[in-house]
Amino acid sequence: MAEKIRRIAHLDMDAFYASVELLRYPQLKGLPVVIGGGRRAADASTDPDQTERPLHRIPLDEFPRIKDYVGRGVITTATYAARQFGIGSAMGLMKAARLCPQAILLPVDFPEIRRYSRAFKAIITDIAPLMEDRGVDEVFIDFTDIPGGQREGGRVLARLIQKTIFDQTGLTCSIGVAPNKLLAKMASEFNKPKGISIVFEEDLQDKIWPLACRKINGIGPKADEKLQALGISTIGDLAQKHVDWLIDHFGQKTGAWLSDAAQGRDNRPIVMESEPVSISRETTFERDLHAVRDKAELGAIFSRLCQQVAQDLARKGYVGKTIGIKLRYDDFKSVTRDLTLPDCTGDAQAIRHAAGLCLKRVPLTQRLRLLGVRVGSLARSGTEAQEPPPGAAPDLSDQLF
Repeated sequence: MAEKIRRIAHLDMDAFYASVELLRYPQLKGLPVVIGGGRRAADASTDPDQTERPLHRIPLDEFPRIKDYVGRGVITTATYAARQFGIGSAMGLMKAARLCPQAILLPVDFPEIRRYSRAFKAIITDIAPLMEDRGVDEVFIDFTDIPGGQREGGRVLARLIQKTIFDQTGLTCSIGVAPNKLLAKMASEFNKPKGISIVFEEDLQDKIWPLACRKINGIGPKADEKLQALGISTIGDLAQKHVDWLIDHFGQKTGAWLSDAAQGRDNRPIVMESEPVSISRETTFERDLHAVRDKAELGAIFSRLCQQVAQDLARKGYVGKTIGIKLRYDDFKSVTRDLTLPDCTGDAQAIRHAAGLCLKRVPLTQRLRLLGVRVGSLARSGTEAQEPPPGAAPDLSDQLF
């Protein structure tokens, strides 16, 4: 009997938010569709006449077009037909409208997204129980000891999971199977959509090294820019650099990690249960706001964000000690500040007060386009929440806005 080798899969749902909408509106299949700009209201209908027509009978000319959108929203996802125009996730909707004005724009339906997310993950765990949840639309799975997980490098089991998800939900996914998480995540992007890609250790030179360094999960724009400046464009280029050279240029921890990543080394286990690092809420404004001239509006938004974070904490059963804020100015530069309290809290007023103290430590002369509130250093609730500090008035008028 052949010795088992470690086989880790990364499963990524194909254009998940958009694909869920195409189940609702099959007449949009093959068309450029963009999801974003806001949440779907509880009873929102795309049908402007509010008639009883089935959703699949709504004519195409009655769907909203991205060219008519005005605001500061960003794209959550887009169909592959829309991506051909250069549209991608996190792009501003106004920019996307210039690239593909005829694209159809639909809001995000979070309850439906969560429902389908739970459905496809339940299918996976019925077949392969060792699954690590990585968000609404992606997971890692340990194939090593699962029947079919070794056959054809994991392709047989990947095909079974892919087919079962499609048969039961109508959604497609792409799966990469490799010796570890790092390579599996890269592999899942090789043949999107509906692809299955298999990588073995001996494939490193042919399949991984020709890729751009940015394909390594964890190498962002700044690190890539530095690598490019050092003459390193591909993972193969990176692999040729000695670990000591990388440590000299990037520091002990990052340099060692870059060396391991380029060589395809990653020993991280599948983590079936993980605690969140923080819970946050943020919003991008429809127009830039000024801390003085728009104080009332900003204050209301700030309070609402704190209340929403407190509600999220309560729903998930957490309290936290570190309160933070995030601001993005009209020049797109961002700044964060945080404050660690002596005790954990989940109280909206205490969060608002601490976040307001953080605000006093940032310049507020520029107009703002985004505001966010975060609670970190989380612990399971059950301890007494911190009361607002003495002197914090209920209307919180001591805050900057």
